[in-house]
Amino acid sequence: MDMEIGSNLYRNTDGTVEVEGVPQLIVSVRKPEGPLMVNFVVFDEAGRVCAKIVDSTMAFNERRAHELTRTPSSLMLKHSESGKIVLEVALKTPDRVIVKNGAFRTMKGHTLEISSTEWRVEKHRMSGRDDDMGGGIVAIG
Repeated sequence: MDMEIGSNLYRNTDGTVEVEGVPQLIVSVRKPEGPLMVNFVVFDEAGRVCAKIVDSTMAFNERRAHELTRTPSSLMLKHSESGKIVLEVALKTPDRVIVKNGAFRTMKGHTLEISSTEWRVEKHRMSGRDDDMGGGIVAIG
C-alpha cells in the first residue's frame, strides 16, 4: 500500500506509521473499494491514552473528548470542544491512502502536525519526500 502523509509519498508500506518510535497509526484496506480500516491512538501531553480507534470504530474516548466521522473510504477524528481535526484519512485509490490533515500528540507528548505541504514534529520536518519503504513501516520523528 502507498501512503501520502502531507506532501510526502511512502510507496510499498505495510500501512503502519511509527511516530517517535511508537506505532501510532495502522491503516489497511480489506477490498480494493474499501472499507478503510484505521487503528489509531491519541495521547495527551503526559503520554496517556485519551482516545483509541480500533478497526475504524471508537474503542476508547476519555470524557467524550473526540468525535469520529467515517464512511467506507474515509475517517475523520475531531476534538469535540475545539472542532480541530485530529486525524483525517481517506482512500485515494484502491492501493493508496492519504493522511490529509492532522494534529495530535505523540506518546512523548510532542505534537505531530500534518498539512497538505508537510509533516512536522519537534525539530523534524519533511516535505516532498518520495520513498519506497520495501514493505515496511513509515517512521516519523
